[in-house]
Amino acid sequence: RLTKVRLLIAPVIVVVAVMLALATFGKSKYKVRVCMTFKGQTACKVVSGAEENAVLRTAVTDACADVAGGVTDTVNCQSTPPQSVTWLKKP
Repeated sequence: RLTKVRLLIAPVIVVVAVMLALATFGKSKYKVRVCMTFKGQTACKVVSGAEENAVLRTAVTDACADVAGGVTDTVNCQSTPPQSVTWLKKP
C-alpha cells in the first residue's frame, strides 16, 4: 500500500517542480551584470527578472551587500553609481 502512495505522489512532485521552474525562469525578460566599487572593494552580481528597474536595483543591492558593512555603508554604496552595468538579456 505504501508503494502505491509513493507512485501517486512522485508524479505530483515532478509536475510541481516543473511548474515552479517554468514560473521562475520563463518570465525573466531582463538579465544584468552589475559591478559596484565601494571603499576599494569591488563586487559583481548577475540578476534576472521580469522588470528592468527591479532587476537593476536588485543587482546593485546584492553587490553592495558584499562590499558594505552596516546600514550607513550599505545606503552609501547603493547611492554610488555602478562601476559597470552590462545587460545580458534585454527585449
